[in-house]
Amino acid sequence: MRTILMAGLILLGAASSANAYDYPWCVFGEQLGASGDCMYSTREQCLASASGRWNTYCDINPRVRFRQQAAPPAKSRQQAR
Repeated sequence: MRTILMAGLILLGAASSANAYDYPWCVFGEQLGASGDCMYSTREQCLASASGRWNTYCDINPRVRFRQQAAPPAKSRQQAR
């Protein structure tokens, strides 16, 4: 029973991590590290979070900025019969 429960929890965790989202705005500086604090949907949210903190600034999330463009969807070939 425990094995089935553990397997279910592992699968649930793997499914939720596949839906991860990269927010477009980050606060950088201070003691936030090189990756910053990237959890803002809008620039205004980012600026509001950075205000009042010494030596912080907002910028576009590097993961979003340098993401490769998605490949165009494959065209389906319909053959006449």
